[in-house]
Amino acid sequence: MSQTSDRQTEIAVEQAHVDVVYQRVDEMRGEARAMRVRGDELAHGARNEAIFEQAAMLFERDVMVRHATQILRSLDAEHEGLVFGRLDDTDGETMYVGRLGIRDVNFDNLVTDWRAPAAAAFYQATAEQPMNVVRRRVIRSTGQSVVDIDDDLLAPEKRPEDMAVVGEGALMASLTRARGDRMRDIVATIQREQDEAIRAPWKGVTEITGGPGTGKTAVALHRVAYLLYRDRRRMGGSGVLVIGPSPAFTSYISRVLPSMGEDTVELRSLGEVLDGAHAVGVDSAEVTRVKGSLRMRRVLKRALREDPPDVPAELRITFRGEVLKLDGRDLAKVRHAVHSMGRPPNQSRVDAAEALLEALWRKAESYGLGFDRKELVTELGERIEFHRFVVVFWPLMTEREALRLLADRDRLAHAAGRALNAHEVDLLVASWADPNAGPTVADIALLDELRGLLGPLPKRHRRRVQQQAAAEHQEWSESPRRGEHYDEYAHIVIDEAQDLSPMQWRMVGRRGKYASWTVVGDPLQSSWPDEGEATSARTAALGARTQRRQFQLRTNYRNSAEIFELAAQVVTDVAMPGQLPHAVRSTGVKPSVRVVAPAELAEQLLVATRQLLDEMDGTVGVITSSSRVGQARRILAAIDHERLHVVDGLEAKGLEYDAVVLVEPTELVTESTTGPRTLYVALTRATQRLTVLTSDPAWP
Repeated sequence: MSQTSDRQTEIAVEQAHVDVVYQRVDEMRGEARAMRVRGDELAHGARNEAIFEQAAMLFERDVMVRHATQILRSLDAEHEGLVFGRLDDTDGETMYVGRLGIRDVNFDNLVTDWRAPAAAAFYQATAEQPMNVVRRRVIRSTGQSVVDIDDDLLAPEKRPEDMAVVGEGALMASLTRARGDRMRDIVATIQREQDEAIRAPWKGVTEITGGPGTGKTAVALHRVAYLLYRDRRRMGGSGVLVIGPSPAFTSYISRVLPSMGEDTVELRSLGEVLDGAHAVGVDSAEVTRVKGSLRMRRVLKRALREDPPDVPAELRITFRGEVLKLDGRDLAKVRHAVHSMGRPPNQSRVDAAEALLEALWRKAESYGLGFDRKELVTELGERIEFHRFVVVFWPLMTEREALRLLADRDRLAHAAGRALNAHEVDLLVASWADPNAGPTVADIALLDELRGLLGPLPKRHRRRVQQQAAAEHQEWSESPRRGEHYDEYAHIVIDEAQDLSPMQWRMVGRRGKYASWTVVGDPLQSSWPDEGEATSARTAALGARTQRRQFQLRTNYRNSAEIFELAAQVVTDVAMPGQLPHAVRSTGVKPSVRVVAPAELAEQLLVATRQLLDEMDGTVGVITSSSRVGQARRILAAIDHERLHVVDGLEAKGLEYDAVVLVEPTELVTESTTGPRTLYVALTRATQRLTVLTSDPAWP
């Protein structure tokens, strides 16, 4: 029999099983809907029952409806094919592997969930260690239709005579498929080294490192799905948080977990970690370096000890006909004494009031007036003019208000002391010059630090802040999913961890007081210049968790060998032995490097972009320096195509495109504080085609 007829016969076999599975899924969906209807009927029936019976029936209703909803959510999850794998073992048994575990009405197994221990062999079996598997089959479907299969024969000596083997490599086939605007899950093509990281124990810190295209992000997301499957009570109850570098990145990965039936995981970019704040821009690399340094914590602490603007120079108050006066030095002593108590400023107004009353008593005593201390403190403490003074002397502040104060150069310079030089002070003042501008990504970590230093506002003041934010059309989370500033997550995933600044590590560390961690990154792609400072902050954020494990992914599945060969050239001088992955796929198409005159750059950009859009079915990314990205978007505005994306080198982190046009690579190096690393990132975003436009004839 020919290979073609074998394939069609085997596809028909798998289609028959897939049809049975989907028929059962329809039955389960109907059962779940009926369960939800029954729950509603219980609620109606409870109205006429006694109070205790009513409570019991309502509880039963809630449990029933919740369970039915969870089942429907899982069954309705977006996916290309519910069944994607099959294992045939040496005992003649067959097991199908898929996105969900499905049993028939007799509780016989139709599909085994990919996360179940029994399915591990689908990812871990090799010819050297077949794990009792004779044939491993990948089933590729479109909707409910099987369109292709691909087999690995792991124990050929135990193959029955009638066992067909077809296909040429499911992984390679999946790698050549066109990309869309969202990352796809990889449940059907997880490789052994990836599966080991996915199934690692939940406790402690799991670190996943690897070069571009090794699947680090996909592995981390599949690990989340695996952990929720294995320990949903712990993980689902306290919650899982995934933090990525940018909104473009979180949008790109947003469908991966829902496609596996997991839609309760929080996805946030670094500019969205702080509730009530949303980053609207990115600072230059130089400003980001200053704002991200641990030196800023000292600056912020000292700034909060400074006199607020328009603070009264003295306090005058009359008691029993005598004028009691506290001058500027007296008030400064009071302020210093209150800060020395160590409580956050927003929780110290009562302390300030008591310290002022004590200072007034001491002043009266120094005059030899013979007043009774209790009477003086009680009477003055009840006066409206005293309360008005305290409000001005010790104002309560939001983190936004506190940060705005640092736009004053003299105030910032005084708070900075020797922590910042004059040039760094000027950079910060310029970045905060516009009082109406929203925070940058680096500002979010500073705002979160200020939140911790200031302490929470009283509830009545918090309502005022919410109303003000609404009036200014700022984003404010009235009721975040798990409560504002939630810090009890069970598990936190940090992607592109090598780029977190020390201040950002402090911010994410506050969310993970009780969490286990998955930390994903590639040191060679780091955009943070001070490795030692970042390592120190990272160690503090992760805490003294004794269980730590590391997985290094070494195979580049994204880039063609031709593209990665060019990318590797730019980091050869800074790469450590073993840091560069191995690209396993060759297309025979080398990157196109075009030297163009600066005056012709706009025209050539249009030509190159249109050419790739015409020749490729998938996404096309145009990557430039941050200073040029606005110009590139204006040039390409005439091309109204949903497959086209224009980003700078930092925005490109974690993303991938079928084809890339890279504009002026030297500019990505000169604007970065870490030399060629940002360029290395940009050069490794393309899976199939890469075009480089440069005005430097000597590049690369």
